[in-house]
Amino acid sequence: MSPVFSVVVPTFDRPRKLEECLAALARLEYPRDDYEVVVVDDGSREPVEVAGHGAAVRVERRPNAGPAAARNRGVAAARGRWVAFTDDDCRPDADWLTMLERPLLAGAAAVAGRAVNALPDNPFATASQELIDHLLRWYNRDPADARFGTTNNMAVDREVLGAAGGFDESFSRAAGEDRELVHRLREGGHRIAYEPRARVEHHHDLHLRGFLRQHHAYGRAAALFRRRAGRVPVEPPAFYRELVRAPEARISALLVVAQVANAAGFAHESARLRLG
Repeated sequence: MSPVFSVVVPTFDRPRKLEECLAALARLEYPRDDYEVVVVDDGSREPVEVAGHGAAVRVERRPNAGPAAARNRGVAAARGRWVAFTDDDCRPDADWLTMLERPLLAGAAAVAGRAVNALPDNPFATASQELIDHLLRWYNRDPADARFGTTNNMAVDREVLGAAGGFDESFSRAAGEDRELVHRLREGGHRIAYEPRARVEHHHDLHLRGFLRQHHAYGRAAALFRRRAGRVPVEPPAFYRELVRAPEARISALLVVAQVANAAGFAHESARLRLG
């Protein structure tokens, strides 16, 4: 009998984090026969092994091509009615699949959950999560009609995802492929829900260089997204005023820095697309 959920976890050169993710998935309060775990090894230097995690956990291997391509490989191998996505540096709460399932049973084609920063003493991880939380609040004011989600915590009807063509693999970095998919699904008439009670802990240990690189990549992905999606409204000034209004001054400052890096990335990619 096919499982209800297939959980797809792309991974690249983070074996310890993957072990912690798989341990969290094994603790889910969901019938064990009703979900499988598909780990996609995206060209790790040391091939991933999942022996000891049970027959319902298996590995798909592919040359490194980025998370969008890895997720598509996982979807191709999935057998569940719904495909849930998380990342190797995330640890889902025990009721994660139960919470994702409710909007899907109510007719949503996809549902976005919420990630929680598991490293509150790391200001760069905190600032990055503040940004994502702001996007979730801004775009998902109506949880039954959401417009934003991240692929470290999302579930999609497998047939709907297949008919839509999966993730756009031209998004080769870990940025933008989720926003583009949500936009494309909505353009196709599918309803997206937001369920903030479906939570994963995000263990993303950032430093300054990684923080700048991450937000530069977000800017590049935003430029590509706008090229792919066509006419997308630009966010009003209130979006940015609310964004930088963080509880701590240092986090507000980092959010300003993030927007500068984002703008630089956007300009970089826009120039590349024009020349290409």
